[in-house]
Amino acid sequence: MDSKLIAPCGMNCNICRGHLYRRKPCAGCAGGDIGKPAACKSCLVTICEQRKASRSGFCYECKDYPCRRIKDLDKRYRSKYNMSMIENLAFIKENGLEKFLQKEEKKWTCQRCGAVISCHIGYCMNCGPGGAGEN
Repeated sequence: MDSKLIAPCGMNCNICRGHLYRRKPCAGCAGGDIGKPAACKSCLVTICEQRKASRSGFCYECKDYPCRRIKDLDKRYRSKYNMSMIENLAFIKENGLEKFLQKEEKKWTCQRCGAVISCHIGYCMNCGPGGAGEN
């Protein structure tokens, strides 16, 4: 897991289908636009001036945190993908990025082949649906 792939909102781009796609991998929210889904290219959290002014670069330092953007994103990811940006940010704030990455690696590693499980599809892209890597 690469710390450069942790987005300001708390999304772990290491487990994103856009990043894991092999032909044209997305470089994550902090990277360039090559391979990046349209929704990520126009993400208002990434361009937020208040967030950019923070020391850490994470949304939890903002005076408006959690703002409507983060709440909406969190709600969507809780209902669709069973994960929470707000919980991720709270963990990072309390425990640091390194411990967050360790926790995420345990949670999102396929037990069968060791590849990363995509949060968006819920299984390992190597083993496929029904493989031992389902999350």
